[in-house]
Amino acid sequence: MTEWTAVGIGGVVTAGLTIVLALVFFPLFFLGPIVGGFLAVYLMKDEFESGIINGALAGVIGGLIIGILSLFGIGIIAAVIAVLAAQIGLAVGALGILIVIFFTILAVFICGILSAIGGAIGEYVQSAGRRGYENY
Repeated sequence: MTEWTAVGIGGVVTAGLTIVLALVFFPLFFLGPIVGGFLAVYLMKDEFESGIINGALAGVIGGLIIGILSLFGIGIIAAVIAVLAAQIGLAVGALGILIVIFFTILAVFICGILSAIGGAIGEYVQSAGRRGYENY
């Protein structure tokens, strides 16, 4: 069963941390979806067997948030170009929308896979906590 509050928190963390890490130090952007997926599964209170699915859902939500934010950024750039040159602005706007659609699909795919990995890690950590540390 999916707890949508935990998945939503994981999605927001995925989007926020991925954007911050991509802007500050690009090679570490992949940690955002992993942490978001881990957090989504770790925050779940009930017994669960689908940590990978819930982590992937958090990644998909995070990827969609990143895509929507990039749509606003491309829209602002296209609007500035449209003010400068009307004919060029239409072409740049149409190309910008296609780029954003491609970027959103790519972000959802990458964030979904990496968050599923984070969800698997979160499921393992929670199950280890339930078993206790005397087995290790």
